[in-house]
Parts: sequence; structure tokens; C-alpha cells
Amino acid sequence: MSATRQAAFAGRFYPAGEAECLQMLDEMTRPVDFTGIALGAVVPHAGWVFSGPTALLSMGAIAGVKPETIVIFGAVHSLDANHASLFPSGTWQTPLGSLHVDEELAKRISQSEHIAVNPAGHAYEHSIEVQLPLIQHIIGVVKILPIGVRPGPFSEEVGRFCAAEVGDLDRKVVVLASTDLTHYGPAFGFEPHGRGAEGIRWAKEVNDRRFVDLVAALDAGAVVPEAATNHNACGAGAVAAAIAAMRELGADGYVELEHTTSADLELAEGSHPTNSVGYEAGVFTRSNEA
Repeated sequence: MSATRQAAFAGRFYPAGEAECLQMLDEMTRPVDFTGIALGAVVPHAGWVFSGPTALLSMGAIAGVKPETIVIFGAVHSLDANHASLFPSGTWQTPLGSLHVDEELAKRISQSEHIAVNPAGHAYEHSIEVQLPLIQHIIGVVKILPIGVRPGPFSEEVGRFCAAEVGDLDRKVVVLASTDLTHYGPAFGFEPHGRGAEGIRWAKEVNDRRFVDLVAALDAGAVVPEAATNHNACGAGAVAAAIAAMRELGADGYVELEHTTSADLELAEGSHPTNSVGYEAGVFTRSNEA
């Protein structure tokens, strides 16, 4: 039975109205300094005011391949005991309209022992939803496959299984991994290098970089343990799944488009932040792409 997921975070993480969304999207969109062919990407998922411009860079890079389906591996912030939760059919609504789930691919992927058909697992999760109006604005009409992936030793297998099924389809599919990086400061109870500028600098330049360097190395097996040890990604399961899928689909490189933080924005506005969240945009590439 097909389901319709309403926009649960419109009016909170991004505007609730179509006109307001389009205005903000126009204001956030920048030229993308990338000329290759992107097989997939990493995107952040905070409120648009903080991470929207960064996420749009990844969207702009993957738009060039004119995807027909976008598999979105999302972080899991809510209680969900499944290794991965699939939204298998129907549509996701946004202020810009609806996006249809790729039901053929969903049916194939649901055969994995690690992937549960569980639309309810997406009801209170924002990491996929906030990407959808960006996709609609930059890429246009496309099918989606929303999969929330918990971090664990199974995350890679989720990605590999998805890649095998994607490879059997006669259409262009790209992959997104939705994650934010280090959540630093008193709001998050994580301040190993003190409160204020020095700690925030460490979070971005040292802690975030440890995780991003593993992404750039396409080391799917290392990102989940890294995040568990150093608290530098909330969507490590999504990233591990995406890297594993990308390797199966022929990716052999990663191009970083932007690495920034919420504190960077606040500092630019003259504030003195004590909290910071890291945001990464980048694309997975294949050097021998024809």
C-alpha cells in the first residue's frame, strides 16, 4: 500500500511556503566549482540557514549527470531498531510538490536481510526530508529511494546490496549520504578541548578532518568506528553505506566541495559562538568515466 509522507519539518528546518522556499533557495544557490561526473555525494542536513548553501553545492554537482533516481542514505536520530529502514512506495511531499519513491528499486532492495520496510521510521527524521526541496530546485523531476541507516558493522552491506540492485537497472542512479559532522559545545555535552574559539577550531580542523579524510580515502569500514570513537559524524551509517555502494559502482575518488561549520556563519555575523556543527559537501567520482 502506497504511503504519503507529509513535510514534517517545513517551517522548522526550512520555510513552509513554496514562495518562501524558492526565495531562500535562490539566495543560497552558488556556482559549483566541479567539472567532473559525480556518481554520488555527501550532504549536510541542518537547518537551511546553516547548511543549505553547502548542501546545494553537492546537488549542483550531481545535477550534471541528470539522474533518474536518487538513493538517499539518511542518518537516524530517532529510535529505530532496524539496521536500515526503507520507505518503499508512494510520495514525499514538500512545499515544492511531491517526489515519487522508486518502487521498483525499493522492491529489489527490500530483499536484503539488513533492510526493513518501515515507513514509520521516517516519520520524525529530518536528515532526508531537508534534502528534497534542494533536489527539486536544482535537479527537478526525479524518483527517490529513502533509506535510514544506523551505524554498525552492517552499514557497508546495506550499501553493497543497494549497489548490486542499482547495477541491474537500466537508468541513471546516484547516491547521497546525509550527515553532519562534529557537534561541539555545551549544547551537545561535548567539549574535550574547552569552550569557545579554541575548541571550535579543533572540532573543525582536527576532529572533522579525521572523518572527512576517511571519506576521501573511500574507507567504508573505518567511518563508523571513527565516529563512534571521536563523535565526529551523526550519519556515519549513511556514509558507510554510500561509500560501499560507490565502490561497487566504480567510484575511485572523492572531491571535496566545501567544509564549513555553523560557528563559521555566526563568526561572520559578529557573534562569539560556543557551539558548532560541521558541514561537508563533496562528490564521489570515477577517473575512467567515459
